[in-house]
Amino acid sequence: MDLQKMLGLWWTVPAGLALVGYACSLAGLTRPQRAVWVTARVVEVDPPGHGESGKHGIPVTIEYQDPGTGREFRLRHENERGDRVQVAWVGQKFPVRFPRRRPERFHLMLDSEGRTSGTGGPNCMVILLVLGLVVQSFFVWGRQWGLICVGGLLLLVAALSRDGEYARARAARLAEGVTVQGRVVAVTRDVYTDGEGSESVSHASVVAFTTQEGVEVTALCAQGIRNIAGSLGRDIPLRYAPADPSVLTADPDHERRERTWNTRFVATLLVTGIAAIGVGGYCLHHPWPFT
Repeated sequence: MDLQKMLGLWWTVPAGLALVGYACSLAGLTRPQRAVWVTARVVEVDPPGHGESGKHGIPVTIEYQDPGTGREFRLRHENERGDRVQVAWVGQKFPVRFPRRRPERFHLMLDSEGRTSGTGGPNCMVILLVLGLVVQSFFVWGRQWGLICVGGLLLLVAALSRDGEYARARAARLAEGVTVQGRVVAVTRDVYTDGEGSESVSHASVVAFTTQEGVEVTALCAQGIRNIAGSLGRDIPLRYAPADPSVLTADPDHERRERTWNTRFVATLLVTGIAAIGVGGYCLHHPWPFT
């Protein structure tokens, strides 16, 4: 088989992997489906010390029960297994999953929405397949159909994007929020080295505050605080959602800018997609204008 035919059949790999993944999901054989899901409770919060690394988030100790044996487990989490905790308080609850008969091998999840079916891998293969087919359309069907496919892909991405929905929900929670005084109790420091050996330093403020209900909350804030590296000991106003203190901000203006950026991004996708489809459709019946 020559190279051209091999390139023409490249899509069979992601398509095959996606089909296998979805078949396993329908049969209930994926790792998340075979795992045991329980709710864990935070019993200890150990914020990073001043100058320590913040890349593992906020270390917490959680408690949960193995429903198979009734045994209670009390284990520490430092982003080694599962999601990174950026806001924590005693009594906070998280979904936790672990293999059957291995309850100590837990993975902490900030939420379980869309993560219990095990279709994350197949979905990635579908995305890879669609991207590859769009690129291949330029070579197989010509630039006109390639532009139409690109435009269709951009419109699909805009339609499926949940950034705007997430931003609006977050804004609604913060609009009903409460402003309290927080204090920076530590500043984390992480050094990153790129492929050329250049170093960059990243800081985040560890902020502690007490809700109106008397809950002591610790949060890792990398945005919204000016001069983060020198913010140790500074008192700062924080706005949080009473129903969920993990929804908080140190800079409401930054939140508004983020929402504006998300709206513009989706609008740009829509306009670019429509323009690409329009140009591609025009070129199907007229000479290619770009030579």
